[in-house]
Amino acid sequence: MHGIGLIGGTFDRFHSGHMSLIETGLSHCEKIQVWITSDEIAQSKDNRIKKWDERKFELENATSEYSSRISIHLLIDEFGPALETRQATAIICSNETMPSCLEINSQRGASELEPLELILAESVFSWNGKKISSSQIRAGLMDREGKSWIPRKISGSDARLTPRVESELKQPFGKLIEGPEEDTSIAIKEALSHISATLDFNGLLIAVGDVTVLGFQRIGRTADIAFIDGLTKRSHWDRSSEINQDLYDNIIECTSPAGSLTNSLLEACKTSVSSWLENGDSSLIIVSGEEDLAPLLLHPLAPIGSAVVYGQPGKGVVVRWCDEESKERCRNLLLDFEVN
Repeated sequence: MHGIGLIGGTFDRFHSGHMSLIETGLSHCEKIQVWITSDEIAQSKDNRIKKWDERKFELENATSEYSSRISIHLLIDEFGPALETRQATAIICSNETMPSCLEINSQRGASELEPLELILAESVFSWNGKKISSSQIRAGLMDREGKSWIPRKISGSDARLTPRVESELKQPFGKLIEGPEEDTSIAIKEALSHISATLDFNGLLIAVGDVTVLGFQRIGRTADIAFIDGLTKRSHWDRSSEINQDLYDNIIECTSPAGSLTNSLLEACKTSVSSWLENGDSSLIIVSGEEDLAPLLLHPLAPIGSAVVYGQPGKGVVVRWCDEESKERCRNLLLDFEVN
C-alpha cells in the first residue's frame, strides 16, 4: 500500500469513469492527491468545460465518504508536482493518460528520482460500447453513468403523446422572447442576440417550425438543423414555399403524425446531428405530419451547448439551451409516451 498517490485531470462533469480512477487510487494508496486542471488550460480545449470551483465541488460531493483520504489541488501545467515529488510514490492513470505518466517517469529518471508506480484504472463503458468520458458527455452521447438519453422503449418504435406529457408541454420550455407575429424577424434577431450573449456560441443552432426556420434565413443566419412541416398553428402556411432549401447540405424527409414521435423522425434527428458533428453539415428535415414534438428528441441527441429555438404562436419564440437538465427532462417525458 502506497502512502500517497497522484491523480490528475480535468474532471469535468464528474462521471463513473472518474469514480473508477478515485476508487482504484484508494485501493492502492492510503491517501490520494487529486490535481484538477485550471480553467485557463481546460477552457482552451472546450469552452463548455465547467469552472474549476464547480468541478472541485462535484468531485468533493461525489467522493464525500472518502474526504479524509482525498486532497484536491489546482493543476496549472501539464505534469504538476509529479516531476519532483518525493512524497508520492504512485500515479493512477487510464489508458488515455498512460503516455503522459510514462513521460513523467522518464523525466523523473533524468532527474535521478525514483519512478512512480503506474496504477491502471479499469475503463468504464457506456450503453454504446464507448468509454465514458467528459468529451462524450459534452457531445450529448451519454449521461454521467454512461446511459443513453433516449429511452430504449422509444428507440426503434413509434410512440404516442399522453395527457400528462401534453400538460407538461403547455408551458414554454426555455426563455420566451416576445415579438409581433406579423414580423417574426424582430423576435428572431433578439433570440440570436440572446444566444450570442449568453455563451461564446459556436455550437449547434436548431430551429423548429416553418416560421422560425424562415425567420432565421431572413436575418442571414440559417439554422444548422431546421425542421419544417408546411404548417403553422396546424394549418397550411403559404409562406413555407419561401424557405430556401438550397441553403442546406442535406434534405431529409420523414413522417411523424400529430401527437406522435416516430422512429422515422428519430432517425432523421440522429442523422442530422451526426452529420453536423462529423462534417459540420447543415440539414433541413421535412416532416410529413407535424414537427412540434421534435425538441423532445433533439435535446437528448444534441451536444451540450446547442440552442433549440421554436415558435410560440401569438407570442414570439422560445430559446432553450441543451444541457444536462434539458436532456433529463426530455428523457423523463419520453418515458411517459405510450409505445405503439
